[in-house]
Amino acid sequence: MNLFTKLQERAASGQPVRVGMIGAGKFGTMFLAQALRLKGIHIVGVVDLRPDAAKSNMKLVGWDAAAYSASSLDDAATSGATFVGDDWEALTAHPEIEIIIECTGNPIAAVTHCLTAFENGKHIINVSVEADAFVGPGLANKAREAGVIYSMAYGDQPALASDLVDWARGCGFSVVAAGRGHKWMPHYRQSTPDTVWDHWGLTKEQAERGRLNPKMFNAFLDGSKPAIESAAIANVCGLDAPENGLVFPSGGIDDVPNLARPRSEGGVLDHKGMVDVISCLTPEGEQIPHDIRKGVWVCFEGDTEYLRNCFEEYKVVTDDSGRYMCNYKRWHLIGLELGISVASVGIRKEPTGAAHEFRADVAAVSKRELKKGEILDGEGGYTVAGGLRPASISVAEGYVPLGLAHNVTLIRDVPEGQPVKWSDVQADTNTDAYRLRREVEASIPKNLAA
Repeated sequence: MNLFTKLQERAASGQPVRVGMIGAGKFGTMFLAQALRLKGIHIVGVVDLRPDAAKSNMKLVGWDAAAYSASSLDDAATSGATFVGDDWEALTAHPEIEIIIECTGNPIAAVTHCLTAFENGKHIINVSVEADAFVGPGLANKAREAGVIYSMAYGDQPALASDLVDWARGCGFSVVAAGRGHKWMPHYRQSTPDTVWDHWGLTKEQAERGRLNPKMFNAFLDGSKPAIESAAIANVCGLDAPENGLVFPSGGIDDVPNLARPRSEGGVLDHKGMVDVISCLTPEGEQIPHDIRKGVWVCFEGDTEYLRNCFEEYKVVTDDSGRYMCNYKRWHLIGLELGISVASVGIRKEPTGAAHEFRADVAAVSKRELKKGEILDGEGGYTVAGGLRPASISVAEGYVPLGLAHNVTLIRDVPEGQPVKWSDVQADTNTDAYRLRREVEASIPKNLAA
């Protein structure tokens, strides 16, 4: 509970936590806005495919031009300013940088960035949870082998949900389920970048004002991002994925204890110890009051009479049996909260969540009937959406993970609503992401045996 104090101490000592950031899109820009206020953090370098756009975003959130005018990484490290460029390899190799923040949102590139950073002795905070969803355990293993830290990003819902799970278990409670909220209707599965803003509840003008990427936001709407983030939560917390995908039960915050319990007791879970996502809409599309759309939750159990009596005495909201209770964080602030990860990794040498097991996976599921010769366009696009599956089933059936379903050519037709299989595509096997994925898949028998 003293990270801010520790950051102040680092600032006073003249030894701030030195950071490099790859990607200055929406998430990165939100962190840049807050980094101005955190004197114990020095952003030595920011690299982006479009350095001018990165500088424009920095100006947008209040950076003075002099603050990002360093002529090189060396100049930035000595002057306290920030260098903006396009050479991510130089950034990951620079000796003065302790932590690399990967926030490109490109899962294939993110894996290469992370592995290269590990080789250079850098800690990684991986904002690109798309990569974590299909090779998170592998990245965590590679970091351990290199003697560095791999961490999810605080501010994103997986790290926040994992924090709640850790809180519950640290208090001695048995966790029954955990997850996030979402605005969900089944037909959103077919949403494309052309339809996203109507469903999302923003005008095109509002989206453009915020410099929002329609493909990225469509990944939230069509169920891909909820699946990705649920996989990350499951693999960090040792929870299971539903066999047939996320259920998306409808409910507000106070409905969670009734929903997030086993079906045998009136809930929606296959069994205790699972992930799922709560929808803020009724099946008819009506808004539910006091929703958890933008937040995260954990459901835990009063498994003794004494604990259930305590729930009753302190007037907490439980399920109708008095056995299950929910705690939650109703809002997440994305990149505005990332300083918690930087401080935790840089000062405590502790990740804000890292995968321990490969329990859940995200398969690429066709949005419509796909024809031989079509090229898959990945997360948030026109061809596929992400479907959460148990990793054991996904690997056994040969499903292509959503993170590797970008710029991949189909060699046979795929019916609407079906997971795309490796036998359906001509895959690029010459990438770090593909090779690491195969390593992670090889861990499945060991995990099942455990």
